[in-house]
Amino acid sequence: MKRTALTARWVVGHVDGSHRLFRNGTVVVEGTQVLFAGHGFDGEVAETIDFGDAMIGPGFVDLDALSDLDTTVLGYDNHPPELKGRVWPQSYMQAGPREMYTPEELAWQKRYAFTRLIRNGITTALPIASLFYRAWGETAAEFDAAADAAADLGLRVYLGPAYRSGNLVVGTNRKIGFHYDDARGFAGLDDATRFIDRHENTHGGLVRTMLAPDRIETCTPELLRRSGALARDCDVPIRLHCCQSRLEYDLVVQQHGKSPLELLRDTEFFAPSTVLPHGLFLSGINGITHEAPDLDILTASGAALAHCPLVMARSGKVMQSFPRFRDLGVTIGMGTDTHPPDMIQNMAVGMMTARIAEADATTVRATDFYDAATLGGADALKRPDLGRLAAGCAADLNVIRFDTPEMGQVIDPIQTLLLNGSGRDVSDVMIAGRFVMRDGVIPGVDAAADRERAQAQFDRMVAQYPDRTLFHPPLEQIFPPSYLLG
Repeated sequence: MKRTALTARWVVGHVDGSHRLFRNGTVVVEGTQVLFAGHGFDGEVAETIDFGDAMIGPGFVDLDALSDLDTTVLGYDNHPPELKGRVWPQSYMQAGPREMYTPEELAWQKRYAFTRLIRNGITTALPIASLFYRAWGETAAEFDAAADAAADLGLRVYLGPAYRSGNLVVGTNRKIGFHYDDARGFAGLDDATRFIDRHENTHGGLVRTMLAPDRIETCTPELLRRSGALARDCDVPIRLHCCQSRLEYDLVVQQHGKSPLELLRDTEFFAPSTVLPHGLFLSGINGITHEAPDLDILTASGAALAHCPLVMARSGKVMQSFPRFRDLGVTIGMGTDTHPPDMIQNMAVGMMTARIAEADATTVRATDFYDAATLGGADALKRPDLGRLAAGCAADLNVIRFDTPEMGQVIDPIQTLLLNGSGRDVSDVMIAGRFVMRDGVIPGVDAAADRERAQAQFDRMVAQYPDRTLFHPPLEQIFPPSYLLG
């Protein structure tokens, strides 16, 4: 097999269980794996690529990676959600919710989102999409297409269509309740089972599978129980959005008389690889007064948290706190959960919000978040071959440029990266020994044309909002401009 040496001013290798910086280091790739990372390789190589003033590091692992067109902008300044179409009115539910995108658009969006992940140095992704604009759950057909797209682009993915038993609805009195359809939830689980059978460990191992029940408040106890059992039987990761909002926590207590984590424990939900975004609201944390042994359940379960600090901070929420979970031994990985999927910006915001939460600048370091974006995600997936550059590991890496004025001065590349860097500084990405992006270009991708296509699809979707918004106001009332139009 061909050996290629990659050199740069900085290399993040992995030695004795932790990352290590090598100034003017070398990474040698042979086939799909790393053969060497560090100094002093004395073997033969067919090619040497010098990236100069840059850092070669392990590819980022995104445990909550956006795979559709982001709707964050629709809720950024437009509140409350029950009057802005983000909670379905009962009239819309009774009429029968519909898909707001065509099957072709849904399939294309996965591919488009995958290109954005690669562009930001993400090499392993667990896709996530909003179900607000869906008829119910995600379809196996769009994920069949997603598997093909990931393989074509070279992205390492864990795929599985999201499913649920229920959905929030709002009545004309503006009170939020639930609509449940158990048959739809179990049908979604059946579809996910068949998807695992078709796609697990395909395309040379790039495509793996997972179970993706939507959110804890939209799943009945029986759906949670069956999902956890299936994850254990199939030995696949399972991800469930849990403890992410005060509303979610209160609704679970109201319906089941127990906290979200108590519900997961009592339904035997936890599997060896369980990922819980976002871990913000637990007993005694962020104003939760309900008495429950949430922290004890979390630590005993072995579940990992997918920390998505940027999207949470946009809605005024912060983790309370990163060092608390770290010191308890909870595995913390990172997720982007929004557009752009800028993992570097997420690490930076995570570091800032962690220091604010503790009112102490010494409580976390840049390495905590770089570790979370690499080692934490790999550990959550039980993949010691990912998130690190060492002999025998997957040749998944990114190259980040440090030779721009915007990056500023460097005494340490990790600290400078979180201080001044962004996803735009990622120049090259390799996955399984294949360059999937060189000098900012993804082969076969017209980024400008894709952006125009995405905007056109988004505009058509937004135009449908009055139909699924309480009292059916005109579009300009749901999403008023920031300033009066001149």
